[in-house]
Amino acid sequence: MSARLLLLFTGILCLQTATAQENQYQYLSGTDKDHTVTWDFYCSGGQRKGQWTTIAVPSNWEQQGFGSYNYGHDKVKTDEYGLYRYRFTAPENWRERRVDIVFEGVMTDAEVKINGKLAGPVHQGGFYRFRYDISKLLHNGSNLLEVKVNKMSANAGVNNAERNGDFWVLGGIYRPVFLEVKPLVHIDRVAIDATAKGQFTVHAYTTALSGEYTISAQVQTMAGKAVKEAVAVPGNNTNAYTITQSVDHPATWSAEAPNRYQAVIEIKKGNQTIHRITQPFGFRTIEIRPHDGIYVNDVKVIFKGVNRHSAWPETGRTLSKAISIQDVNLMKDMNMNAVRMSHYPPDVHFLDVCDSLGLFVLDELTGWQAAYDTIVGRKLVKELVERDVNHPSVIAWDNGNEGGFNRTLDGDYAKYDPQKRPVLHPWERYNGVDTKHYPDFNYLVNASLYDQDIYLPTEFMHGLYDGGMGAGLADFWQRMLLHPRGAGGFLWAFADEGLVRTDKNGLMDTDGNHAPDGILGPHREKEGSFYTIREIWSPVHITLSAITTSFNGLVPVENRYDYTSLAQCRFGWQLLRFPSAGRKEKTDTLATGTINPPDLAPHTKGFLSLQLPAGWQEADALQVTAWDHHGREIITRSWPLQSPADVVRQFSAPVGKMNVVSGNDTLAVDNGKGVYYFSRTSGLLLQILTPKGKISLSGGPVLAGIPQQLKEFRSGADSSGFFVWARYEGNGFLQVKWTFQPGVPVKLDYSYSFKGEAAFSGITFRYPEEKVTGLSWQGDGPYRVWKNRLHGNLFGSWYKAYNNTVTGESWVYPEFKGYHANVYQATFHTTEQPVTFYTGNAGTFLQVFRPQAPKGASNNNTHPAFPEGDIGFLSAIAPIGTKFQNAAQMGPESQNNLMLNYTPVKGTVWIDLP
Repeated sequence: MSARLLLLFTGILCLQTATAQENQYQYLSGTDKDHTVTWDFYCSGGQRKGQWTTIAVPSNWEQQGFGSYNYGHDKVKTDEYGLYRYRFTAPENWRERRVDIVFEGVMTDAEVKINGKLAGPVHQGGFYRFRYDISKLLHNGSNLLEVKVNKMSANAGVNNAERNGDFWVLGGIYRPVFLEVKPLVHIDRVAIDATAKGQFTVHAYTTALSGEYTISAQVQTMAGKAVKEAVAVPGNNTNAYTITQSVDHPATWSAEAPNRYQAVIEIKKGNQTIHRITQPFGFRTIEIRPHDGIYVNDVKVIFKGVNRHSAWPETGRTLSKAISIQDVNLMKDMNMNAVRMSHYPPDVHFLDVCDSLGLFVLDELTGWQAAYDTIVGRKLVKELVERDVNHPSVIAWDNGNEGGFNRTLDGDYAKYDPQKRPVLHPWERYNGVDTKHYPDFNYLVNASLYDQDIYLPTEFMHGLYDGGMGAGLADFWQRMLLHPRGAGGFLWAFADEGLVRTDKNGLMDTDGNHAPDGILGPHREKEGSFYTIREIWSPVHITLSAITTSFNGLVPVENRYDYTSLAQCRFGWQLLRFPSAGRKEKTDTLATGTINPPDLAPHTKGFLSLQLPAGWQEADALQVTAWDHHGREIITRSWPLQSPADVVRQFSAPVGKMNVVSGNDTLAVDNGKGVYYFSRTSGLLLQILTPKGKISLSGGPVLAGIPQQLKEFRSGADSSGFFVWARYEGNGFLQVKWTFQPGVPVKLDYSYSFKGEAAFSGITFRYPEEKVTGLSWQGDGPYRVWKNRLHGNLFGSWYKAYNNTVTGESWVYPEFKGYHANVYQATFHTTEQPVTFYTGNAGTFLQVFRPQAPKGASNNNTHPAFPEGDIGFLSAIAPIGTKFQNAAQMGPESQNNLMLNYTPVKGTVWIDLP
C-alpha cells in the first residue's frame, strides 16, 4: 500500500471512530417547508386521486394539491389515505450500529415498512415524534421505505381529540423524517432536573451497561467550557442511571434572562468514549404555591401570554425554524413572556427558540373538548414528555383543552418528567389554578375579591376579526394586577389560521369565523391590537398622559419586570417636527438625547429625567423610547407639544374679497378659495366648487345618530366675517355657525347636547367613498381605534392609501376605515381635489367612513356602531366586543357613552382647500 493510500485509509478510520461517538443523522425528507425532498406519492381521494406521482416531503398533502379540505367542525370529513415511497442507501458499517427511523409528525395513522416488512405497530396521533428500530430490516445499499398515512384515524379517541378540534384537519408526513444512527452500546435519552439553586440531576436511559462501562455527566457553558468536573458512575447491568452534582450560583433561566448550559453525557469503556450526547438545559425551578401564585426561581411571575397554532398559509402545519424565530420575536416585540401551545405540541425548533430567546411555554397534549382513550393517550403523553422534557421554556403540561381531559393520564406526566412540572386543565379549575376561558369583566372582579384559587385564564380576550385582544385589555390587565392570586393570562390567539386553498385558486380560507382570531394575519400582518398589547404589557410602564406647560422633564415610570432592574435598560428621547397638512414627507427629527436609566428594582416606581434643550416647546412632539438589556425596543411613547389652536394660528391673514349669492333655496358663499353651497331648507352644506372643479362634501353637519329638525337658518355679516347659522332640535339640539373670511380656511363652530346613552357623539358629513384615494393626518396613528382600544398608537404625521379591509377577511393593514384618535388635521386625497380639515379641540376623533361588517360574523359584537355619515368629527366613539361577549361585558372602558344632562359639547373644525 502506498504511503498516500495508507494516509487516506487511516483518515477514514479516524473519522469513523470520531463520528461513532456522536449520533449521526441522515435526513430522508427535507428539513422544513423551504427545504424538501421529492418522494413517490399516491392519494386515494380528492384532488389528483388515484395516480402515482410525486410530492414534496415534509408537507401537508392538501397544500401540495392532493386530497380534500376539512375544518374540524365539519360533520362529515374526507377519509383519503396517502401512500409514500422513498429509496435510501445504508452503508455496510451500519450493521454495527443501532439505526432508528424517526418521524417528527405524521397526520394521522402511519404504517411504516422497510423493504416490505413492518417497522412496528401503526402509530396513531398526528402531533408527536415516534420512532422504530429498523437495524435488522436494512439491506446493504438500497432500501425501500413505504409509509401508508390515513388522514382519519382508525381510533375513535384520536379522531375525537385531534380531528374534530377547532382547527384545520390536514393529512400527510408534514414534519421531517430522518435516520438516527448510534453505537450498539448507547444512550437512548436523558431527562434533566436542574434547579435554580444549582442542584443538577440527569436521568440517563441506556442499553444495559456491564461493569466495564462507566457513564458520566458534565455541566458546561454553551460554548463548551466545563463548569464542573464530570461525575461518573459505573455500569451495573441496568439501563437507567441517575447522576447528580451541584453547581454554585448558576445563572438561572427565565423569560427575561434565558441563560442556558449544556450537559455532556458519555458512556466510556476504560478511556475510550463509546457514545456521547450533548443536551442543552437551564437551571430553573417551577412552583405552584396554593392560594398565592406561580413562582419561577422563587419569583412570583405574571404571565403575559398568547395561544399559538402551528400554521402557515401555503404549507399548513409544515413550518421552519425561520418561522419559529419570527413568531417568537413578534411575541417578544409585544412584550409577551409566555406562549401556550394550542392545541398540540409544536415543532421542536419552536421550543428551541423559546429556550434561547426566552418565553415560558405551556406544552399541550391534544384534546379539544374530547380526550384520547387511555391506551393511546398513555403512549402520546410519553412521546410528548420524552421529547420536550429538557426544554427550560416548558413550565407546565396541559392535559388536553376545554373538557378534553383524560384524567387517568394526569399522573403520567411525572413518570417521564423528573422536574414534576405542574399539570393544568385549560378551561377548568384544577391543581389549585382557575384557568376559566373567556371570563367577562365581572367574573374577573369577583375572582379578585373572593376567590382563593390562582387565577390564570388560558384563553381570554378572544380576537375574532378586530374585536377583543387589545380592546378591553387595559381594564382587564389593571384588574388582573390587583388580583392577589393573579398569574396573568393567555390571549386568544396569535395569528389568523388561514390556508391558501389549492382547490379554490389560491383563496385564503379561514373557515368563516372559526379561524380569523389573531393579533396577526396569516402571514403575520400586524393588526392594531399588536401595538395596544405592546404598550399595555410593556415592562417599562409610562403613565404620563399629557405634557403641559408645567412639564419639568420628569416622566413617571414603573418597572413591571419580574427579574430585571431598569438600570439594565436603555432610554432615549426625540423632538419631532411634522410636515404641513396634506404633505407626505417624512417627519424631521430636531434633536435627540439619552436618558440616564433609573435604578428601579422590579415592581417599583420612579421617574425618567429628561434633559431637554432650550426651546423644546417649539417642537411638534416628544417621543421617549426604551430598549431592554438585549437591545430590543420595549416601548415608544409620544406626546404632542402643541395644541390644535397652536396649529390653526399659523393660518395666513385674510386677503381678497367675499361674494354671496342667495337663491330661492340655495345660499352660495365664495371666499376666494371656493364656493360653498347651502340648502336653506335643511341648513346643510350641499357641495363646494373651486376653479379646479367640484368637491363632493355635503350632507352636514348633522348630529351623529340623533335625529334633529331644522328650527332656524340665517346668514349675514358680523365682526368675524360672513356667517351661516343654523339650529336643530330633537333629543337635545345641534347649533352650527360657519364663518367665512376671504382667502383663509372656513371655520365651523358647533355645539350640541342630548341626554341619555349613545354609541358615539359628534357631527358628520357625506363624501363619496369611491372618490377617496388616501388620507394623510396629524394625530394618533397609524391604526384606527375603538373606545376600549386607545393604547398603542403614536402621535405623529401619517399617510395611508385607501383600502376596504375587513379585519380577518382581508389583510391590508392598517385598515383605512374607522375611528382615528386625537386628530389635529386630516387631508382626504381624492379623485376630485384634496380637502383638509383642522380640528379645534384636543382629543377629537375622526370618523373615516364605515367599515363593512365581516361576512362570517354571527353577531354584532365585533361590528361596532358607526354614524351614518362618511366623515365625522366626534367627541365620543363606540367600543368593540369579542366573539363571545358584547362590549358592555368587557369593563369600564367598554361601556357606551352617557350624557346625564344637557350641558353642551362644543367644537370647531376648519376646512381648507388647495
